[in-house]
Amino acid sequence: MTEQTTGARALVRSLEAAGADTVFGMFGGAILPAYDPLRDSRRLRHVLLGHEQGAGHAAEGYALATGKVGVCVAANGAGSTNLVTPLADAYMDSVPLVAITGQVPSSSIGTDASQEADIRGITLPITKHNYLVTDPAEISQTLAEAFHIAATGRPGPVLVDVARDALEAATTFVWPERVELPGYRPVTNPHSKQVREAARLLVEAHRPVLYVGGGVVRAAAQAELRVLAELTGAPVVTTLPARGAFPDSHRQHLGMPGMYGTVAAVAALQQADCIVALGARFDDRVTGRLGSFAPDAAVVHADIDPAEISKNRRADVPIVGDVREVLADLVVAVQAEHSAGRSADLDGWWSVLDGWLTKTPTGHSAPSDGSLSPPYVVEELGRVAGPDAVVSCGGGQQQMWAAQLIRRERPHTWITSSGLASRGFALPAAIGAKTGRPDTTVWAVESERSFGVTSHELAACVLQGIALKVALLSTGGLGSPAHERGLPDIARLVEAYGCVGLRCEKADQVERVIEQAMTVDDVPVVIDFAVHHDAVSWPVVPPGTSEEDIAAARRMAPEWDREDGGLW
Repeated sequence: MTEQTTGARALVRSLEAAGADTVFGMFGGAILPAYDPLRDSRRLRHVLLGHEQGAGHAAEGYALATGKVGVCVAANGAGSTNLVTPLADAYMDSVPLVAITGQVPSSSIGTDASQEADIRGITLPITKHNYLVTDPAEISQTLAEAFHIAATGRPGPVLVDVARDALEAATTFVWPERVELPGYRPVTNPHSKQVREAARLLVEAHRPVLYVGGGVVRAAAQAELRVLAELTGAPVVTTLPARGAFPDSHRQHLGMPGMYGTVAAVAALQQADCIVALGARFDDRVTGRLGSFAPDAAVVHADIDPAEISKNRRADVPIVGDVREVLADLVVAVQAEHSAGRSADLDGWWSVLDGWLTKTPTGHSAPSDGSLSPPYVVEELGRVAGPDAVVSCGGGQQQMWAAQLIRRERPHTWITSSGLASRGFALPAAIGAKTGRPDTTVWAVESERSFGVTSHELAACVLQGIALKVALLSTGGLGSPAHERGLPDIARLVEAYGCVGLRCEKADQVERVIEQAMTVDDVPVVIDFAVHHDAVSWPVVPPGTSEEDIAAARRMAPEWDREDGGLW
């Protein structure tokens, strides 16, 4: 299709042709020419945020909740540099994102013009790819490539910087029928020999573990994962970004591994003789001191990004491919092993795992003095809100409590900043999630320090009818060691934005106030939970130490002799 238009209208037509339905942004400067055609579009909704960081995180939340590519726009200069944190976050967590920024006129690029920033150079290390467009004829092709790159292979952010004169100039809109990029051909189909070798290791193992990362969610491979888990009988651990990839209620799920993981998940990985890593990257928050992590385990590492394989832990069986394809082929290979009479006997392994699960359950009780503990609040929130609610969380201890205690049964219900642990993420990400799934209840779980970074985005919610909910775990001192100064009255603050503000100070009020918030569906609700200021998330493996150092797991270990197949 071709039509005469301007660069700005070609940009909007390209977004429509790429399948976008929502754009999160902040107008100003060189991106202004795009706003008239954006306003005129009948297929695109523009959600105006109060800050570009909020727009970027909202686009992430949209992508994580829907599985689609998130889109954000920003102006030149400070507008574009304010996107650096969301871009870095999306890069670390493999979130498909297209960020469009305005740039000074092409004749001024490189002259230190007013509000000029080399956003392409700035973001090279934190984007999957980026572009500078100075010719309006290149806009549609560039946008087609950007969406293709963001969504294929290992997903990630792509930045498109467009000079203002390119947006204002006349051009012909032509949407390409296909995108072909020489040198960019992600491998999706795994090598059959490697898959067969992985299946052999799995059926010969006595202590296997399926180590599931966020790549399983990105690949929409939860069904294939469940089939493999039930076929092999192996225990499953799900990392922070993978919560929901495997149901918490499933008999074989041990929970989250790593620094704040469950005793069973941490100990199982540490004592495994075979680890099958699926879309995971062996990051330090899972492995602890890498040299002592899972010393007896043969490692199968499957990932669509070949750069991740053996980057941290050497893989005995490397498999490059889309995790969904890997899992489907692995199921067939394991079935072939079973047909040949080869299968694992995991009764002894499960006897040990069940002991850990029984003796170290997750969960918290209400304090005896009737005051509020953050774990109790978070656990009650998960129970009352239910497994279908979407929960958004940024960096901080509230993230660990939410990951540990809010049960997840399906993917796309847990929205979090994993690798970057960005403060200020939860509220704008919840805006994106609620925009993408308007009929779903969406909660942002916040600390007061994180809430303070982006609380102004409540205005965007009210003005645009985004009725999300916020659970604020407030210690009264911005989470700092000194508590001589409290926050403003949160209920009055959010009411000034046009939201419903509630406060909860006692354990026996928690259920009632959450249920009250659940009845409000036309404006945002913020509950200020006045929690203990000295609460700490447990269990924890301190940074830089070994997973072997988790004392609770060591205490629960059976006194088996290694020669008899023991774990310690």
